Amino acid sequence: MAVAAGAVGAIAAGVTAALKLGWLDRFFTVTDADPGAEHAAPDLAPAAATPGTARAPEAFRPDPTAPVPDSEREALRPATGLAPTMSPERGEMANQTGAAN
Repeated sequence: MAVAAGAVGAIAAGVTAALKLGWLDRFFTVTDADPGAEHAAPDLAPAAATPGTARAPEAFRPDPTAPVPDSEREALRPATGLAPTMSPERGEMANQTGAAN
């Protein structure tokens, strides 16, 4: 009698653990109107407009032929000089963090 009760308890514990871990979810269907927790993604719908195909209104488009004022010309100058690198130059420390620094 005690063996049968132990077997029933073990089976009940196994089924409970399987339900908690989601191992039996595929056998239960959701019958609510909401099939899950996901939200609709209208931008991924087949009839959605492709991003970047609609242009801005004429009033908000920049004029590519407009002259650049002298006060902004320096800001548009290309950056020149040495490019930053991940490797140290000869004689430098690669990593300068630590208690001694």
